[in-house]
Amino acid sequence: MATNAKTPANFEVIERHITSRNPATGEVLAEFACATQAEVNAAVRRAQAAQPSWAKVGVRERIAVVRRFQHRLQEHKHEVGRLITREAGKPYLEALSTEVLVALDAARFCAENAYAFLHPEAVAHGNLLMKAKRAHILREPHGVIGIISPWNYPFSIPATEVLTALVLGNAVVLKPSELTPLVGRELVTMLHAAGVPEDVLQVLMGDGATGAALLAAPIDKMVFTGSVATGKRVAQAAAEPLLPVVLELGGKDAMLVLDDADIDIAAQAAVWGAFVNAGQTCLSVERCYVDSKLYPAFLEAVVARTRALRVGNGLDPETDVGPLIRERQLQVVETQVEEARTRGATILIGGHRLPEIGPTFYAPTVLTGVDHGMRLMREETFGPVLPIMPIANEDEGVRLANDSEFALAASVWTRNPKRGERLARQLNAGTVMVNDVISCFGISEAPHGGFGASGIGRTHGRLGMEEMVRIKYVDSDRLPGLPKPWWYRYGSAFIPQLEGMIDFLFGRGIGKRMGGGIRSLPALFRNVRQSTRGKPPAENSGSDLSHK
Repeated sequence: MATNAKTPANFEVIERHITSRNPATGEVLAEFACATQAEVNAAVRRAQAAQPSWAKVGVRERIAVVRRFQHRLQEHKHEVGRLITREAGKPYLEALSTEVLVALDAARFCAENAYAFLHPEAVAHGNLLMKAKRAHILREPHGVIGIISPWNYPFSIPATEVLTALVLGNAVVLKPSELTPLVGRELVTMLHAAGVPEDVLQVLMGDGATGAALLAAPIDKMVFTGSVATGKRVAQAAAEPLLPVVLELGGKDAMLVLDDADIDIAAQAAVWGAFVNAGQTCLSVERCYVDSKLYPAFLEAVVARTRALRVGNGLDPETDVGPLIRERQLQVVETQVEEARTRGATILIGGHRLPEIGPTFYAPTVLTGVDHGMRLMREETFGPVLPIMPIANEDEGVRLANDSEFALAASVWTRNPKRGERLARQLNAGTVMVNDVISCFGISEAPHGGFGASGIGRTHGRLGMEEMVRIKYVDSDRLPGLPKPWWYRYGSAFIPQLEGMIDFLFGRGIGKRMGGGIRSLPALFRNVRQSTRGKPPAENSGSDLSHK
């Protein structure tokens, strides 16, 4: 909660608000008061109190809740899709394909996999000395998961994370982006209607200060999706309490078009991969490297397809590209494009605002003559901009693709899948697609995340599930009545016996191992004899311990 520091004796309490607007029209959709630190702490305490009962409900019932949510979302896809379009600006068809469809499949994945995932996992012991033990791994919920979600995919990103956390027995406190609070609230409302108790899943409206308050509250894990700068602050704040975090911080994804690629297919992919959601996608194609043999024809195909795109309000079914989310994001795009132009880049198409359509529309833009000295090729753009560079060969393409602090995703385009997979191993990226872009986010089994400036940890798939649980190893000895040979006391007689054990287990050659086994036999019974006598040998009086 902010205060007026100029009048400490009689200060004024300032209530912060957030406003939801339609980015295509500027229309105000809703206004919310920001949750205060006290309100955030109260929400987390309610979640802490409710979580144990939710965990005890059992995974089968939690799966049933997820199924009910899935059915409800499928039935209300039209209303949810239109709300996403109104608040985030993307075309309605993209709201269905990249948001609703992804969330539906995430629910399917959670329902199909949660039970087996939580089943105790047996652990075999390869060491012969440990064969008398039975062990398994338990996966238990963290407790309360704090989730701070972004505005660019305001439904599918939090839905994937929230569903995974809930089905595995956690409680969740969600703070949606201050730019898309209505979509976040709708997700939570639908899950409540499906049977998630209100205190188990709560939504907090607010700005960055509300997110900081959630991070400072007594949560058990934080899942954050957003900018690199904010992600670093989250990591710093989480370091002191050793709060575990998952950070998804964006990308500068490279597209490599090799000399044997299908030009038309690759051009279609580049245009969609760069301009879907007006380029406001962490998996967007933000750098395109094309073999010089294909470069002229590729440019021609890309420009032709870009010219055919229809820019407008996402509620118009004919729209291909919608607005940017707000003026500040548009200014980032403009600055990068203008800086590249002044340094020698050529704008083949676009490169300007479209004020006649609305306040935050920017023309889909294709540039050539770019290089890695330009911000456009190094910093995340998050706008409808496609810079294209020629490359001499695949080695140069890999080198340029890896010349980035980001390492989220990349794609390779070739008629030879084995060649593509070989190059995929050379690329620094959490995901590499061969002959496709972006759709990896819609594959619920595929882990999503990167490294470097792209973040820490994974969402989606089994690895995403692993982020939502704590690991407990349980070991049970099958011979509880026998003392272990490596227990106290030691003594000089035990040295050759232990050396014999090591030779028996790891010696080279049958003779070495058999000899070691014979020398180690007395060790197996040393403590058995000792415990039968009920006291240590006389020469080991234990007097050394009397001074401890």
